Amino acid sequence: MIDLGYSLSRRFPDPPQTDYRTADVRTLRHDLFCGDVYLADTESDRELSTAWGWVPVLDFAWALCDIVEQLDRDPLGSRSARPVRAELDFTESSDRMLFERRFGWVEVTADWVPVEEAPLTFNHAALRREARDFLHDLVADLADMHEGLADNPAVWALQARFPRI
Repeated sequence: MIDLGYSLSRRFPDPPQTDYRTADVRTLRHDLFCGDVYLADTESDRELSTAWGWVPVLDFAWALCDIVEQLDRDPLGSRSARPVRAELDFTESSDRMLFERRFGWVEVTADWVPVEEAPLTFNHAALRREARDFLHDLVADLADMHEGLADNPAVWALQARFPRI
């Protein structure tokens, strides 16, 4: 089973003058909602997590949904033996999360994980569902904390692009 989560940082608060209703995509993705994220396999009790405090959590959720879709571009879908790769880079460092899909399974690892440690492995359909649920739950949490965010057209477009499954 997949568990995705986040925590917001107290060290990197959003600017107090932010108008969440009109914030543009770049601001939403890179300048707001900093913290840490994790992706866990609850069956093996292993996780990939950041501990930097500055990861834009909305950008992570957005990028993860994009990556899951990129991994599904092979016309053979879950029957394809050809590996499909994608990476999620963290803009403030050289660290990356690495994704590789083969057949219906996605292996996930990261630059900061020791090479000898096996990657996390998830069913692609389950990862898609969990990534979208995480995105919608995160937006709901952030909208509860930040007045006007739920009325932002960029947030509407994001949720429409990646509906819950």
